[in-house]
Amino acid sequence: MYESFFGMSHTPFARDLPTECLFENPVMKDVLGRLLYVADKKLFAVVTADPGCGKSTLLRKFNDRLPKDEYILLYLSDSKLTPKWFYKGLLKQLGMESGFYRGDSKRQLQKAIEIIQGVQKKRVVCVLDEAHLLDKEMLEEFRFLLNYRFDSESPMALVLVGQTELWNNKLKLQRYAAIRQRIDMYCTLPPLDRADCERYIQTHLGYAGCRQDIFTDTAIDRVFQISTGIPRMINRVCDKSLMYAYQNQKRLIDDHMVSYVAEHEMLAAKNE
Repeated sequence: MYESFFGMSHTPFARDLPTECLFENPVMKDVLGRLLYVADKKLFAVVTADPGCGKSTLLRKFNDRLPKDEYILLYLSDSKLTPKWFYKGLLKQLGMESGFYRGDSKRQLQKAIEIIQGVQKKRVVCVLDEAHLLDKEMLEEFRFLLNYRFDSESPMALVLVGQTELWNNKLKLQRYAAIRQRIDMYCTLPPLDRADCERYIQTHLGYAGCRQDIFTDTAIDRVFQISTGIPRMINRVCDKSLMYAYQNQKRLIDDHMVSYVAEHEMLAAKNE
């Protein structure tokens, strides 16, 4: 609605931006490089971040940068995942029907991966999203899955992605020590700082085809304060600020307008 008013060809803060147009700061670039290494070496990695800090963006970029002629990426996101459904879900993505028993399904998966590696010459990468919701039984299963050929190698790369509590409230505990010892790489995505917040906004406006400055420096200061550098919140604040500016026929957004939007249109920001 506001796009034509500001001379934009796309909506700047939508969720469906092309992967190559998504903002990438040095931390994101570093984590991506680490995950590509994990995929290549068939390692076990854990990635955590607070809600809205870019886990989905990271996974989209990771998927796009894995050469499809060298890798097969399997993705699962299920808060109630059990070992049986874990194997069933992975086998289904490989076009296979799973056995009735967990052990049979596990052996099917290992055999399928051996064929993929031996015949197709591809590596398998398994990504489990929302991993902070997994229970102890499921987390323990990863230990058994990775204990392959007398623990001499891993059948595939495994990446657990979840909120910060996955590490702080689960994997750091003593009862998960055996699992933690198998983790080869631990990465975290922090909120953006003030400079990256500004670059994030400019990147999204650039994607939209905006050719003029819309947010003043003080407006960006206020966006950063309200969002605390969380990209999902930056999107919300900026989108609603653009709508408010359009409704009031304002070509420039200042800190007062951003504050008004936060106070009157965003429940999550009312305590700022």
